Amino acid sequence: MTPEAAAGVTLQPVQRFELDAAILFSDILLVPYALGSEVTFEDGRGPRLERTVSVNALRRDPEEWNRKLAPAYEALRLVAPRLPGGTDMIGFAGGPWTLATYMAEGQASPDQRAAKLWGYRDPEKFGELLQVIGDCVAIHLCAQIEAGATVVQIFDSWAGGLSQAAFHDWVIVPTRTVVKKVRKAFRDAKIIGFPRGATQEGYEDYARETGVDGVSLDTAIPMQWAAEKFGGRATIQGNLDPVLLLAGGAAMREETERLLARTRRVPFVANLGHGVLPETPVEHVRQFIQHVRDAR
Repeated sequence: MTPEAAAGVTLQPVQRFELDAAILFSDILLVPYALGSEVTFEDGRGPRLERTVSVNALRRDPEEWNRKLAPAYEALRLVAPRLPGGTDMIGFAGGPWTLATYMAEGQASPDQRAAKLWGYRDPEKFGELLQVIGDCVAIHLCAQIEAGATVVQIFDSWAGGLSQAAFHDWVIVPTRTVVKKVRKAFRDAKIIGFPRGATQEGYEDYARETGVDGVSLDTAIPMQWAAEKFGGRATIQGNLDPVLLLAGGAAMREETERLLARTRRVPFVANLGHGVLPETPVEHVRQFIQHVRDAR
């Protein structure tokens, strides 16, 4: 909500480590906020969405969405001209399913039970929720591209633990719709998808059916398998265990070397299987980046 501060944080990793890309300092729950949810963050408890979800009460005016989300676009406009030449700017949004889990539960959930129950008991209304969320996600990603993002990523952080049918209906189908809408506005848009926790078959279906250019992989996915499956279809990204980054030392170096060896023949973005843990020493981040550069 404070563009200059968000821009400053976005630039810090690039300035410190000379990375290939910056990613907008923002939060996936901006979309529920734009749709009318009251979002707060509590120390030690994480995000809270205070208003009970009613699909009929969701804000559906794209102009109002853009107004509520305007600080994110202003942050992007502040960052883009300050990046070194050749550095990409990544915008992002949560996937419709993951955002629906927060909106149904009012907070993060270990098993996404409220959203699953809603989807099973009232598939029509739950489908409408996913559609409205997806419309807002697509507009949010397009606005980020207009503001300077050269790549956008869709984070479905809670895509694990779903049946094959539910994964298809609640993750793949809404994501495919978002991708189509973004591509309708920006034909050459570069889009990364991250269905965290999906099965290997789920990842394969996701890459084939959504139309994303890149697939971000969580730590559990075997990279040799991923390189063989996606090497000719999509760039692959991620996979290093964030706890290894926290641990550092020889274990991190050896796993980084294995990761790079398995992906040497395919388009690959060295990255983690999820976010950096807050207690991770900055020096370990520097060491990981240096390991990658030394192996080029």
